[in-house]
Amino acid sequence: MRRRYFGLGLLAMPSVTGRASASDASVVRIVRQYGLPTLPLMVMEHEKLVERHAAKLGLPALKVEWPVLGGPGAMIDAMLTGDVDFGVVGTPGLATLWDKTVGTEREMRALSTVQLQPFMLTTNNPAVRTIADFTDKDRIALPTAKISAQAIALQMAAAKLWGNDQFERLDPLTLTLPHPEATANVISGKSQVNSHYTVSPFYYYELASPNVHLVLKSNDTLGGPHVNGLLGAAPKYRTSNQTVAQAVFDAQQEANAFIDAHPADAAAIYIELAKETHPMAEMTKMVADPDNHWTTVPKKLMDFVVFMHTVGRLKHMPRSWKDLFLPMGLSGDGG
Repeated sequence: MRRRYFGLGLLAMPSVTGRASASDASVVRIVRQYGLPTLPLMVMEHEKLVERHAAKLGLPALKVEWPVLGGPGAMIDAMLTGDVDFGVVGTPGLATLWDKTVGTEREMRALSTVQLQPFMLTTNNPAVRTIADFTDKDRIALPTAKISAQAIALQMAAAKLWGNDQFERLDPLTLTLPHPEATANVISGKSQVNSHYTVSPFYYYELASPNVHLVLKSNDTLGGPHVNGLLGAAPKYRTSNQTVAQAVFDAQQEANAFIDAHPADAAAIYIELAKETHPMAEMTKMVADPDNHWTTVPKKLMDFVVFMHTVGRLKHMPRSWKDLFLPMGLSGDGG
């Protein structure tokens, strides 16, 4: 691991100067998740980048904790109650939480985008080449049916093909299943679950199987690369703890620059923390895949939001993506 790249100026990122305020916390809790979409956070944890940037901003004793929670529901509840400070959520999850809390002291926002990555809809059914080919005999696994980012992206694809009044047309074919289990089912071909709308690295594993092929790439539905995950922030970060939030944001920017410059070293961090057994060379290719954009700036976020509002999933409509972010996350030409 070439750790000398960190802290020697090669990847130095601009940050806010000045001293921390009295309101800033002494501990920041970032929910730990190990998967390729959360690689920037894994680099931040492994290389203690949050601590380093906090020290630059006047918080030399900031303690960073990486708790593990049972699922997105538990994580969101913990953020709303202030038990944890940051956690990765999908665009629909953030939009729904913002919609329910906008204008209140508990208004939920994001600090940053975690990355832009596609979802891939795969199947082992040779008769299915487009979503129009699915029948009631097919079953499509999603991380959470109806409400996950993949579920919404599938509804967007259905609306694009058949019209907005048919956006739920494929919902009866979907079911909730964790990505690892769904991947095993699709590759084995021995389960009723023959299709999977998934994220990296699982679609790499599935598409490497000769019996599995690609049906739909979410970039095609949305017209280009789109936000996959967002770093949601506990409500208290809207009014206090600004220095801590800035340190987390600066750490993520440094992690992103490192991943782009040194994909092999980033792959090594992923393998170590995720306890992966995948070959190093193949993992490096996954990290460096042009489909993966390691950035804090969202793209196509408002496409999800507008769709959800159009079909009645959101009561409130933000003026722009910036209504959903904390101030330090507003730089860049997002959307």
